[in-house]
Amino acid sequence: MTTIVAGSLSALVASSALTGTVADVVVIPTAAAFLGAAGAALDVALALEPFAAAVEALMVLDRSGAADPSFARRIARADLVVLTDGSPLHAKAVWRDSAVGAALAAAPLVAIGAVATTLGVVMIDPRGGAPTIGLGYRRGVVLTTPAPPEQLSRTRRLYTGDEPLVVVGARGVLVESAGRWRVTEADDVEVLAAAGGSTLD
Repeated sequence: MTTIVAGSLSALVASSALTGTVADVVVIPTAAAFLGAAGAALDVALALEPFAAAVEALMVLDRSGAADPSFARRIARADLVVLTDGSPLHAKAVWRDSAVGAALAAAPLVAIGAVATTLGVVMIDPRGGAPTIGLGYRRGVVLTTPAPPEQLSRTRRLYTGDEPLVVVGARGVLVESAGRWRVTEADDVEVLAAAGGSTLD
């Protein structure tokens, strides 16, 4: 199982992170529910056209959708699941303790933008930068997005965990495999706190 975190859809497409044969892709636009979920899913489908993959969007936009076992089964069959950018707090609320959430935890994932911040055991709250509880789908790093210097300073001060705290900007890309993370596009990635025995290369 592989995880790709891209700061933006354009960074994902420009990187070499998507390699090999990806025949069946499912797009989950939960985080974009308030911004235009259909448009976000279409953007992903257009971006993946060069890979000649079959792309299907599952409109998991609320708790009832996340409880649908047919959505969970579809996610489990996919070669790759793409989580669109948008509101991480909405995505977390929808996926937590749900059938879809359990399927996402076990699936090969691409997380684009702020939605990636939900994946770890620790999540950095975008409203003020304080650490809070994440979904725990992935371990090894704590991900956050660019913020004003005062907020990042607060985050660094409040974060006391053992995993590296990593800011992923719009051009940044990280890839995880077998519990180890590596930065593949380093222009826009900053490690705010690194732990001993780090899982980040």
